[in-house]
Amino acid sequence: MEQQERLQVLKDIVNIDSTNGNEEAVADYLAKLLKKHGIDSQKVQFAENRASLVSEIGEEGKRVLGVSGHMDVVDAGDVSKWTYPPFEATEKDGKLYGRGATDMKSGLAAMVIAMIELQDEKKTLSGKVKLLATVGEEIGELGAEQLTSEGYADDLDALVIGEPSGPQICYAHKGSMNYTVTSYGKNAHSSMPEFGVNAIDNLMLFYNEVEDFVASVKDTNPLLGNFTHNATVVSGGNQVNSIPELAKLQGNIRTIPEVDNEKIQQVFADILKKLNAEKDVKLELVWDYDKLPVFSDKDSDIAQIGQAAYERRTGQKIQLVTAAGTTDAAEFIKAKKDFPVIIFGPGVGEMAHQVDEYVSTENYNDMIEVYKDIMVDFLSEK
Repeated sequence: MEQQERLQVLKDIVNIDSTNGNEEAVADYLAKLLKKHGIDSQKVQFAENRASLVSEIGEEGKRVLGVSGHMDVVDAGDVSKWTYPPFEATEKDGKLYGRGATDMKSGLAAMVIAMIELQDEKKTLSGKVKLLATVGEEIGELGAEQLTSEGYADDLDALVIGEPSGPQICYAHKGSMNYTVTSYGKNAHSSMPEFGVNAIDNLMLFYNEVEDFVASVKDTNPLLGNFTHNATVVSGGNQVNSIPELAKLQGNIRTIPEVDNEKIQQVFADILKKLNAEKDVKLELVWDYDKLPVFSDKDSDIAQIGQAAYERRTGQKIQLVTAAGTTDAAEFIKAKKDFPVIIFGPGVGEMAHQVDEYVSTENYNDMIEVYKDIMVDFLSEK
């Protein structure tokens, strides 16, 4: 494609408002584009107006390289604060502005275009490139979870997630867990608390036990750092002179391989069991979000191929790094945890979710070429 045609593809999908939904319109656009170049796709329905997209190029061979990007975007917020309308992609001074321009429709478009150009060039691939375009990454990695559970990641030998990365390559990130604890008590007048059960007091018993556990954790990861826990939302009671009968606490945990999701679930279950054995304590725990840490090998062939491809195309050497945030990779690795993963895409993470979000058009075009090289080189590896 000509550079302007490449840019138009990105503009077109930025113009689709896929805020935490409506991803099917993006999937339909990409499926039509791929079909125009002789590439078949399959929609995987998640809900009304929401469908992930799976597509392949290449032929049966030794390896399958997964490339993945999400089609949803976060809310644009106060539109009056934007210089340009968030869903009217605007090109100016070497930048393309719009919600999702960086996070992460530029990465997704670059991957799709790379596949199309390899197909049009009739490039011989010793294996397959599999596109996994997902719904709902911003609100729980919903599409990646569905695609993984339905087997679409079972044959992957490596995975590239096109999130904005720098320019650098991320090969590991922490896991993330969200939970809600509900404490049930009994109403009473605050002048006669002995006739009630204070749900907030019992909720604090739980919080203190968790904080004691967190303080006891000495394990750390030399690359990802410390396991962390934060209580982030607390609610309870409805009147100042009444003993509260209900209280809730929500928290977020960032896990590392040394203190992983399974261990945290067991510790929390033990705390609940211990406290619920006490008089008048009734606590319930729900895990709202459970994403594994991704800990790939920085010396993997896909990481080295990515570094070499970027340097070859741009003349720049880039670093291999780790991150605290999570990505769709946290779901895809559940298919089989032994394949290497890199997070590598156009744009910079600092622009994600920001007013006047943009991507450099030069970086976008460079990454199309880099993705093409990665696809060819990975499938050519012995």
